[in-house]
Amino acid sequence: MGKRVMIVDDAAVMRIMLKQLLTKSGYEVVMEATSGADAVAKYPSVKPDLVTMDITMPDMDGIAAVKEIVKMDPDAKIVMCSAMGTIDKVKAAILAGAKNFLVKPLQPEKVIATIQQVLG
Repeated sequence: MGKRVMIVDDAAVMRIMLKQLLTKSGYEVVMEATSGADAVAKYPSVKPDLVTMDITMPDMDGIAAVKEIVKMDPDAKIVMCSAMGTIDKVKAAILAGAKNFLVKPLQPEKVIATIQQVLG
């Protein structure tokens, strides 16, 4: 069985695209969340091997959600996926506990290579 992934993005089209890519690459998408608050609420019951996290979302942004998830699970593996690839955002995400950062539009090969690297 493949590694279990939770996709967090408020854009349905991004969730669908990521789910198709990950499933095709042998990963199991076990949960989708539409906001940071939704992700924080769902994470403990799912305990995924990896989380893909958007930054700009309603309720709670991705960076705040990463901080909350890492508080619950210091070993959480989270990869940020955002169109806002500014140095400040990347630094904030990594400082919050994210393991890596992908800039949208996502390139399939780069997504898979990054996930493989983070999962070790």
